[in-house]
Amino acid sequence: MNRKEFERATPESVGLPSRAVEDLLDRLAGEGAEMHGLMIMRRGKVCAEGWWAPYGPGIRHGLQSLTKTYAATGVGLAYTEGLVGLDDRIIDIFADEAPRNPGDKLGRLRVRDVLCMGCGMDEMPRPSADWIRDFLAVPVVHEPGSAFMYNSTGSTLLGAIVRRKTGMGLHDWLKTRLFDKIGIDADKLRWVRMPDGTEVGGGGLFSTTEDNLRLMRLYALGGMWEGERLLAEDYVRLATTKRIDTASERAVNPPAEDNFLGYGFQIWMCKPELAYRADGAMGQFSIVFPKQDLIVAVNETAKDGWWAQRSLDAIYVSLLPALAEGELPRDDEASGWLAERLARLAIARPAYAPHSPMAPRISGNRYETADGASFALRLGSFMSPSAAAPRVSAFSFDFSGGLCVLEVEEDGRKLRLDVGLDGTRRLNVLPPSGGPETMLYLSGSWAAPERFELDARWVETCFERRHAFAFSEGSVLVDSSVTTGFVFPGSGRPGPIRADLRPRRDSH
Repeated sequence: MNRKEFERATPESVGLPSRAVEDLLDRLAGEGAEMHGLMIMRRGKVCAEGWWAPYGPGIRHGLQSLTKTYAATGVGLAYTEGLVGLDDRIIDIFADEAPRNPGDKLGRLRVRDVLCMGCGMDEMPRPSADWIRDFLAVPVVHEPGSAFMYNSTGSTLLGAIVRRKTGMGLHDWLKTRLFDKIGIDADKLRWVRMPDGTEVGGGGLFSTTEDNLRLMRLYALGGMWEGERLLAEDYVRLATTKRIDTASERAVNPPAEDNFLGYGFQIWMCKPELAYRADGAMGQFSIVFPKQDLIVAVNETAKDGWWAQRSLDAIYVSLLPALAEGELPRDDEASGWLAERLARLAIARPAYAPHSPMAPRISGNRYETADGASFALRLGSFMSPSAAAPRVSAFSFDFSGGLCVLEVEEDGRKLRLDVGLDGTRRLNVLPPSGGPETMLYLSGSWAAPERFELDARWVETCFERRHAFAFSEGSVLVDSSVTTGFVFPGSGRPGPIRADLRPRRDSH
């Protein structure tokens, strides 16, 4: 990997007042989103960066649909090398998966149509073992390239196109042609995968805030990096300018104004002139402002499209009007205050309520879920059935010594997990299972003498899940809910699970 660290500079040295960045931090704090990471680059120099503990610069973060821009970049690299044509027909690339009698519109579906969300479909198939065949079986009811419909399975198809045309999976293709060139450590990235092993290009990548900034820096540079052309100039132009109208998105998420302005190749247009962004659910942004020579990368958990739009607006209002053409006078006091503030960012601490008279009676007891029911401590992925979360069928708490240890039996495997009772979170690094997430912070508190609330924060994601344990004589009800992030469509919210007191299997 050829990684050259970006130069760091004070905001004033690149024409941005430190007080404007402070204003941005204030606005973001008041907009209802939970911030995780922020990087600001101007004129090729990183002038502000910070992460809200326990999130950090080297921690991977789920991108959701920001992944789509990486997948499209894989196609762009293949186009640049002459391996893929934008007018190549999809039924020719996947002749073995196409229907025996494809309709005229499916026969006219091209690579460029998939890139711009113009597949002409009104629905998207759920992931399955035969997901490419299922995708091509969906009726194409609109002329390809004419009607926008957000199609994450189509975005994953971009990675399958790369595999068919290059003989390499999307990750391996991007490693040699992109990641190694622009300084992204491919070995630290993680993907959710489809049942056939294809990377979920529609939303399955985990990378860092700086990785995303580096990706969009390549587009801001017109496809050049350190004097080498990685992406064809015409591909970059097509990808970063409007290819299809997206006004129909008003009916889907009316407050998300930046979604109505058009779409390029898996890249959204933005309200400021010429600006564009890679965008993932709940506020994963890497935004390029060509006129201002500015890039802003964000990881956050926004409640919905409304809050994510407010984060975009905060960036526009706080930063853009404050930018100067040249350098600003040094302001050591302002830049010093900003640096200190950026160094001590943190999300809210967990609740502190470590005591309950029931704790000694519960400690050491083994509970088994009743009637074959179970609950999931880990996250799954709605993008891929191969990333189903393992289930907890038995558990016990040890509250001795003022500490808390949770032991769970998860699909037959035992895990011992540390839980913070002191108003902090304890880090547990779990073996991979299902999805790519392994870093789990746990905290617990007694909401009532008989109710213990366990907050499970997967720090590589946007999600925190609360498991509330309501203890009674001989049994406990476990009620799970998402406290940070949203519930994926179709996943529903199960009711409480009962677990009963059972003798420990290792007792004599």
